Amino acid sequence: MAIRNLRLDEDPILRKKSRPITDINERIKTLADDMLETMYQAEGVGLAAPQVGVLRRIITVDIGEGAYVMINPEILEQEGEVVDSEGCLSFPDVTGYVKRPKKIKVKYTDLDGEDHEIEGEDLMARCVCHEVDHLNGIVFVDKLCEPTEVNYEK
Repeated sequence: MAIRNLRLDEDPILRKKSRPITDINERIKTLADDMLETMYQAEGVGLAAPQVGVLRRIITVDIGEGAYVMINPEILEQEGEVVDSEGCLSFPDVTGYVKRPKKIKVKYTDLDGEDHEIEGEDLMARCVCHEVDHLNGIVFVDKLCEPTEVNYEK
């Protein structure tokens, strides 16, 4: 496992659409391990492959209830709306309010090639939607609905 460099701010890879994963091989498993390690080291709750420079459809999520590695995640259902504050590891000094579904149902494949459908609410729904947006070349600053806060102090 290794910590990968995060792509930041205006890096053009963050605006590109990721390709589906058709073969869960050792490279994909290593990528998943590296993404988890990178996410934890950066104290994040989610990470998408484009954020580490890889245009493949894989995300990692851990909101404190255990890690998920989601390959080719697809949001099947959305319910409700909540506006809440978000940040992003690729925009380390920016937070802002974004409207997201309160509840989602997501379909994905795990590292063993097994298909799953799970429901998530609140932070889980927000996190999965945020990371799936990354896979589609959309970053949270595109969706801000309230003034952005920028923290220039490190």
